[in-house]
Amino acid sequence: MTGRVNPLVAAILGVVEGVTEYLPVSSTGHLILASRWLGLEGEGVDAFDVVIQLGAILAVLVHFRALLWDKAKGLLVGRRDSVLLLTALVLGFIPAAVVGVLLRTKIKSLLFGEWPVAFALVVGGIVMVIVEVVRKKRGAVGLSGLEHVTPKRAFYIGLGQCVSLWPGSSRSMCTIVAGQLSGLSTATAAEFSFLLGLPTLGAATLYEMYKSREALSGIGTGNVAIGFGVSFLVAWAVIAAFVAYLKRFGLLPFGLYRIALGAIVFLVALR
Repeated sequence: MTGRVNPLVAAILGVVEGVTEYLPVSSTGHLILASRWLGLEGEGVDAFDVVIQLGAILAVLVHFRALLWDKAKGLLVGRRDSVLLLTALVLGFIPAAVVGVLLRTKIKSLLFGEWPVAFALVVGGIVMVIVEVVRKKRGAVGLSGLEHVTPKRAFYIGLGQCVSLWPGSSRSMCTIVAGQLSGLSTATAAEFSFLLGLPTLGAATLYEMYKSREALSGIGTGNVAIGFGVSFLVAWAVIAAFVAYLKRFGLLPFGLYRIALGAIVFLVALR
């Protein structure tokens, strides 16, 4: 491992994770770029970038605590809306879980670099711009409310989530766009994307902690705790603001940002 993760670096990476995890700009891509530009490389750093996602996961639990508690109580009595949401989350989770386990090593060896991230940022940005322009032209609003996330729509969103295994593509972008294309409103697609992050990010983080436990030991428990805490606080604020934003505006600015950032990364990498 080159470079060293200290409390300041851990806090910086925590801010990057918290800001970007639930925005459609790719937290993994931003963390890879931030780590490289801070002079950090190695398995331990890559594992640290994944593990501090736990803070962002906790932020979702806190933000949606009333909804989750209500759905949990509904499951105990077999309430239809609760069973439907659980079914949707399971169907949305399975595709990426299977592909992630099968291709984890290949993804880390081939795609954790500036060039793959830049490519994914630009392509994802172009897709977002096209989808937003077409939806606006057609006057498409989409269905609002999690009750419209049917098993079929959830599975389509899960297939979209598989694309997000490419760093830089963004799990939020892939799932929100897939939700839009399935007929959901942008805000509802985003809310389901946040909830789908609970099993997806939770499983990925725990798996990474187990597989890279020796490499993580070199980072230090204190630094991991700082990254976790900062990512939680920042992600909690971002979730609330992003949901409010999506109820009034679309994803076009994020698409343009991705294209611009990807172009900058390409130019920097060419120097």
